[in-house]
Amino acid sequence: MTSRTPDAEPLLTPAEVATMFRVDPKTVTRWAKAGKLTSIRTLGGHRRYREAEVRALLQGIPQQRTDTEAKTEAASG
Repeated sequence: MTSRTPDAEPLLTPAEVATMFRVDPKTVTRWAKAGKLTSIRTLGGHRRYREAEVRALLQGIPQQRTDTEAKTEAASG
């Protein structure tokens, strides 16, 4: 695995997010597909989630997605 730069945003796996919400990892994937949570795709095609966004969702604070994020998510499917 590559080393992170100090300013890299922490990313979580679907399993880590699922543990935080006490749901199945597949539910987290469904949330991403439904647009409730922004996912980032790794080079291998795996989903990762921004820790700050996940924690905000956990606390019930809605996050504003930028147009660029929405277009990127729609393109990655």
